[in-house]
Amino acid sequence: MTRTLNEILWPVSISHAAELSGISAKMVRHYESLGLLPRVARTDSGYRQYSEADVHTLRFIKRSRDLGFSMAEIAELVTLWQNRRRTSASVKRIAQKHVTELAQRIEAMQAMQRSLQQLLHHCHGDERPECPILDDLASQSTRSLPVG
Repeated sequence: MTRTLNEILWPVSISHAAELSGISAKMVRHYESLGLLPRVARTDSGYRQYSEADVHTLRFIKRSRDLGFSMAEIAELVTLWQNRRRTSASVKRIAQKHVTELAQRIEAMQAMQRSLQQLLHHCHGDERPECPILDDLASQSTRSLPVG
C-alpha cells in the first residue's frame, strides 16, 4: 500500500527521501553539497533527516533535471520558487532561454541524423572493404588537424 506525503511521519532518512523524490541518495547528497537543498537536520548520530519541504525541493529539482535544465538554471529556479516576491518574468526568461537552447540542440541532432542517413545510403553494407562511412569519418578528422 502506497502512502501519501501527508501520511508519512516526518522527518525521514536519506534513503526514504530518495525513494519519495525519485532521486538516488548519492544525488541527494550532491544536491545538498551544491546548495540546491539547504543543509538538513541531523540526528545525534549524524544521520540526515529530511522534512516534507526538503522532499518537495528534491522533487522540484528532479522535475527540472528531467526537463534538461542545467544545475545553474536549477539553482536559479529553486531560488525563485522559494521567493514569494519573485516575478514570473524572471522564471519565463530562464524557461525561454532553455527552450531556445533545446531547439538549437534538436536542430544540430537532426543535421547529424541527415548526414548519417546519407552516409548509410552510400554504404553497401556487404563484404566489400570500401566503406563511405569510415572514409567520411577519416576525412573529417584530418581536416581539423593543427598545422605545423
